[in-house]
This record gives sequence, C-alpha cells and structure tokens, in this order.
Amino acid sequence: MRQNATPHERSLAVHGGRPVREQPLPPRRLFTAEEKSAAVALFDRAVETGNAFGYNGEEEQAFDREFAEWMGGGFADGVNSGTSALFAALGALELEAGSEVVVPPISDPGGVMPVAMLNCIPVPVDAKPGTFNMSADAFEEAITDRTRAVVVAHIAGEPAEIDRIVEIARRHDIRVIEDCAQAHGARYRGELVGTFGDFAAFSTMSGKHIATAAQGGVVYTRDEGLSWKARRFADRGKPFNLPGGTNVVPGLNLNSNDLAAAVGRVQLRKLPAVVEARRRVATGVHAGIADLPAVSGGALLPTADPSYWFLRIHLEPEALTVNRDEFARAVFAEGIVGMENYRFIPNEWDWFRRRADCPTPYLYREREDTSRVMHEAIAVTDREFTIACYESWGRQEIDDIVAALRKVATAYTKGRG
Repeated sequence: MRQNATPHERSLAVHGGRPVREQPLPPRRLFTAEEKSAAVALFDRAVETGNAFGYNGEEEQAFDREFAEWMGGGFADGVNSGTSALFAALGALELEAGSEVVVPPISDPGGVMPVAMLNCIPVPVDAKPGTFNMSADAFEEAITDRTRAVVVAHIAGEPAEIDRIVEIARRHDIRVIEDCAQAHGARYRGELVGTFGDFAAFSTMSGKHIATAAQGGVVYTRDEGLSWKARRFADRGKPFNLPGGTNVVPGLNLNSNDLAAAVGRVQLRKLPAVVEARRRVATGVHAGIADLPAVSGGALLPTADPSYWFLRIHLEPEALTVNRDEFARAVFAEGIVGMENYRFIPNEWDWFRRRADCPTPYLYREREDTSRVMHEAIAVTDREFTIACYESWGRQEIDDIVAALRKVATAYTKGRG
C-alpha cells in the first residue's frame, strides 16, 4: 500500500481491512438427489437384469431427443466432451486437407484444436470492439478461396453477431459451426444460439450450465444428413443410416454413455431455471454499478439475451489509480470469486505458434497471417476481468458483489478515493 494511501484504500481487504464477505460465496449445488436417483435407477436396472448399461441405449437416445426438442427441433447426439462435439461437427463437413477454418479471437483451446487435428488451418480473426466474440467484419476480411468453415463462439454466454456472420458465410458457401459451450439458453434476436448455423457444439462438463456428470458434449444440427455424418464420425465411422458395409469414414470413439445421459436428462429439465437465475444475478450486478464512472458490465449487442457463464467487468483504466490486475485482486480479496485475465487468444498459444506440432505443419506456410495480432481482443481483455455467476446466488450475493465493486471503485477511481 502506498504511503499516502487514502482512508478508502486503507479500508480495502487487500490492505488489511474487513472484507465485504467473510464467508465464502455459496457453491453452485449443481447436482441434487434427482440426479443421484436417476443414476441409481440405472444401476438398479443393471443389477436386476444382469445387463450392463452402455451407450446409445434408451437413456442416451432419450437425452438426444429431449435436447433436440429443447432446441426447437432438429437432431442431437451426445458425445464425451465439448471438444469432441466440435471435432465431430467439423469431421462431418469432410473438409479437404489444407482448408482454412476461421476461428474465434478468444476461445478455450478445445474450441480451436480440432481444426488442426483435421489437417485444416485455423485462422483466428479479431473481436468485435468491446466484446469477447468474433467480429463479422474481421471474418469477412479473412475469407480466401480456401476458406471452408467458420467456428463462432458465444463466449461467457453472450451471443456473437451470428446473423451477420451467417449471412456473409452463405454468400461465400462457407459452413458455420456455433460453439455454444458457454451459451446454453442464450438468445439472439429472440432465437436460441445454436440454431443459426449448420452445426452447434455444446459442452456439458460439470462447470457449464448443465452437465452430463463430469464431462460431456452435444452435437446439434437441423440438417438430418449432416446429423448422420456427425454420428458416423463420432463412432469410428460406423455406417449409421446406410444400407450396410464396414466402417465408412475414419473417426474416433467420441461416444457419450447412458449413465451420463441419465444425469443429463435431469439437468436438461432444470436448464430454463438455471438461465433465468443467472440473468437475475447479472441484471442485479449491472444495475448496482450503473452509476460508477470507471466500472461497468461488458458491452452487449443490442438484441442479445445472454445466459451468462460468467460476468465481464469492464474498467476504464484512464479513470483509475491502479491497473486491471490490482483492481481485480482487490475485488477478490473482498470475498468475490473470479479471474483476473481471460486472455485466451488462439494465436498466442505455444502449440499454435510452433505449428510443427500440427498433423500437417507444411499447410501453414502459405498462411502466415494466421499469426496476426488480435488488437481488439487484446484491448478488451486488458480492460476486463471476470466474476463468477451462479444460479444458486440470490439477493445477498448480488448485493455483496455490488458492494465489493463499489468499495474498490471508490478507493481507486481518480478523484473519489
């Protein structure tokens, strides 16, 4: 702490003051007795009949059907992770080696690596200013005669400008895969994300809005032909919906299983309430800091209705006496949970920069601008940190998050401390 620290700075928990919350924030309580009962019932049937449960059985088929119904129709296939969901969607497109696939400016590594694993070239493009999501303009500028697909992530449950991206892609005969790993139930122009593109890939690991136990994912499409191709790729090329024969395409075993599906079916029924509760938390926090000159929620597209996997907190560094990391650490010291830096920019990763680790590194030689600097992605992540957003939180937790943000803002905003 500086020698000339103000009384407000001295009151911060990071400097020894009393924190806003002295007890940890409540856990999510994702699983309840309902999920346990579904799993036990499956085991009971296996014990009673002597037949082990497996995959593609009644539970998994029911989960796939119910997930598609929740999306408003179409075809769903449970797989073993969100990464596998994207891998299967890309595999179903049967892209030629060396094809370029435009990928998000900010993403989990699993949202990009499948491109390289399919001998294609991932081409990251910059973010729409003020957001963590792909810019439609940047996407259009990156298109070449080798561009065959685009992966559009809706990071933090905040929809990207998917309508413009799809319109541009259609003009150039480019396939669109929506990465909805963090965006279950989010809507754009009133429509669920995941229903705009050719495919959607969802994650159902235990940190997401809903979970199929510890890990899982879902491949979703409204195109029946593509759905069969994805199923074949996700199960070692088995000739599903074909007259017969041997395995028809190379693929891996990406299957989900009936135990995961039994848990997922219970979770799926809870999803609307989960999304609504997270929106209440976000709305309460945003309203509580609306008058602060240097702190706000992250910018949203006008027609977006997020499902909030986490909350973005935007700072105006010029109005503060500390940097982003110091501000975030001070907030977390008040008993709030989050992450100082969400800078997951693909072309800054070691494996991407080396490229030799990719199956066909020679393919990159003609596409050196895949290493272009993501100026807007860097700008937004340098100005923002994240706060957790759990559906189990109520008015007290909202008030405490607001109080912590306001306390730190008061101490570190120029002219207010």
